[in-house]
Amino acid sequence: MPELPPTHDALICVALPGLAISGERGQLAGRGLDGFYRGGRRLLSRCRLRVAGREPLPVQARMIGADSARFVGTLRVSPVAGPDPDVVVERTRHADGTERITLRNAGPRPLRLPVEVALGTDLAELVAIASGAAGPELTAGVHGSGLRWSTADATACVTADPPPSDVLASAGLLRWEVELPSGGAAAVELRVRPEGSGPLRAAGHSATAPLAAARASGDDPRVAPLLATAVADLHALLLRDPAHPCDTYLAAGAPWRCGMAPAEALAAARMALPLGTRLAAGTLRALARTQLTGPAFRAGMIPGPRRDAGAHLPPSCTGTEATLLFPVLLAEARRWGLAEEEARELLPAAERCLTWLRTSTGGGTYLPDPYPGGPVRCETQAHAHRAALLGADLLDAFDRPGATELRQWAQRLSAAFPADFWIEDRGGGRPAAALMPDGRRVPHLAATTVHLLDTGLLGAGRLAPGLLDKARTGHLARLLSTPAMDAGWGLRGLGVSEAGHNPFGHRAGAVRVQETALAVAGLAAAGYEKEASGLLRGLLGAAEHFGHRLPEMFAGEQRSAGSAPLPHPAACRPAATAAAAVIHVLTALAGIRPDVPAGTVTLRPVPSAPLGELGLAGLRVAGAPFAVRISRLGLAMVEEAAEGLQLRS
Repeated sequence: MPELPPTHDALICVALPGLAISGERGQLAGRGLDGFYRGGRRLLSRCRLRVAGREPLPVQARMIGADSARFVGTLRVSPVAGPDPDVVVERTRHADGTERITLRNAGPRPLRLPVEVALGTDLAELVAIASGAAGPELTAGVHGSGLRWSTADATACVTADPPPSDVLASAGLLRWEVELPSGGAAAVELRVRPEGSGPLRAAGHSATAPLAAARASGDDPRVAPLLATAVADLHALLLRDPAHPCDTYLAAGAPWRCGMAPAEALAAARMALPLGTRLAAGTLRALARTQLTGPAFRAGMIPGPRRDAGAHLPPSCTGTEATLLFPVLLAEARRWGLAEEEARELLPAAERCLTWLRTSTGGGTYLPDPYPGGPVRCETQAHAHRAALLGADLLDAFDRPGATELRQWAQRLSAAFPADFWIEDRGGGRPAAALMPDGRRVPHLAATTVHLLDTGLLGAGRLAPGLLDKARTGHLARLLSTPAMDAGWGLRGLGVSEAGHNPFGHRAGAVRVQETALAVAGLAAAGYEKEASGLLRGLLGAAEHFGHRLPEMFAGEQRSAGSAPLPHPAACRPAATAAAAVIHVLTALAGIRPDVPAGTVTLRPVPSAPLGELGLAGLRVAGAPFAVRISRLGLAMVEEAAEGLQLRS
């Protein structure tokens, strides 16, 4: 299997369907993932700048937004300049396919400089680049004030403003002679586009984008940039449903997963509910249109690909997870303020998901994954139990049948789960990762157990009951906070003492941000503040090292004095679930639990206030702005809310 080009040291500008991926030197060298992309195709892979015959010396490269990066280089071009650079070159690169090159003369004399940009592309699809089959560069042709490349199914153009004084198509060169007075500047703008297309219309840049611009403030200086970056990354990952452009959903992550991944899209939309319900509604409508109608055992499923589950279990079916998440997201979106008429329109699809759940379990207790014939996974039972309880709540709200049967099945599952899944030992025991079809327990300790803590929101600010009693929840809390699971930066996917542990294994030891966030929120809600705070501190520390843009995962190496988290070379960054996890953690710390149909919002902040004073503004509850401040004593005060919304504690 070909090795994926690494992403860990790339600057990835995202405004889907546009991407710009660069190395830290700023030059696009035509290697690896370098390039401007649109809709999964690389439009430009090489963009090398030379000034006075030399490449600028790189001095800084940084992201200046989710969709843009800035590269600064210097040159010494005057023979009397001494050791100091006298030309500063700044390149600002955007995901929409534009790059602005600005030259500044910092010296005392006017300069006349030859500037050339060497361009090239293979017009390769991202999937071909990932598999090592990108192909050679194409031959360019002159096109207006720039160059043009073409294959049988794609054409890309680069235009320049001002137009170059010379174009050499055979070498892909554009040339200018630039006059720079002392202290003066000159700029060239390049625009990369598919032929015949206009400027990029990114869903996240629309005036009707579905996510509120939430803000954070407080004692911990890391929180404000972390939330701002998370919200910007979510906007950058938004996509429009091609057939229904009013509906938007989140791509899973850049650069590898820039399309719909049903389970991740639903999970991210659920964690992002504090930013409004429009993303949830768009995601649900888009996925309802994909719902399967047959054969019988698949009817009602939201289809999804298989997902690797590590060394101990066969791949799971993300369609199972998506099908169980669908009614949960609809039920919780209604609590956050989704209009009743929108919820009613989506109810038939949710009912089909719940019918699939009842059919797949039959008269039995557990839901295999994949169904039929797969193992009975711990996290799948947690998803199914939550779907049954929140689904029953939803059916009752709209006077639909089936709620009683769902609650009865959930009760049977809850009664059977401890005896079948809990493995007793001298330390108090642990949940098994799965039961195999032959009845064997899979005993390894994995981060997937955190889904047992994510029980879902019911009415009146109540959390749904889970599959663990208080004593077993306490044992799990202690297990998750041990060095075997807590890397000091977050929660490992697999305990260090388990067979097959690999700190870089994406299901075998790497820290996945979503699972760590679910652990923080679930432990805090269950009253295990010390354990939740430890994981929270680790995640915030990791975020600092990643420039507040958390990847989907990173290596589960143990934290030590002076160390930094190791990036995973194939991780998506940004990633929808990682960005949405930031919103989930902060609102969980504030304890915001709305019940808009009842006209109430419950506030249950973490009493120990692990971040000190925390202010969250620009959230949305009941379709209106919502702001809350948590004091250092763990007391909540609402600063803005919808008219008529009653506060509960």
